[in-house]
Amino acid sequence: MTGAAVLDGVAVVCLIAGGLLSLVAGIGLIRLPDVLSRMHAVTKPQVLGVLLILVALAASLRNGAELATLVLIGGFQLGTAPLAAQMIARAVYRTGRLRRDLLDADELAERGGRAGPAE
Repeated sequence: MTGAAVLDGVAVVCLIAGGLLSLVAGIGLIRLPDVLSRMHAVTKPQVLGVLLILVALAASLRNGAELATLVLIGGFQLGTAPLAAQMIARAVYRTGRLRRDLLDADELAERGGRAGPAE
């Protein structure tokens, strides 16, 4: 078995796994009841799915300039998706468009709605 065949096998496995995780994120977006649950279902598996797809692309492309671009894309994905989810969650909380019966704990209400560290 050559190195190219092994890299192609890794690319296939990562591509399938990334696609399945992205599919799970899409199903979670449709099936879950409220914004916070949907946001959680979209950000967690979607980010890992995109990273696996980027690994599959890196294994199949094998070019330095393209690998650098893929690393940048992965870094931006890791940096922006959690931050966007946090901002959406804060906006949903502040506007009251969430189902409080689905919350296990409401730490913001305990702190009076402040976003800073607990005192």
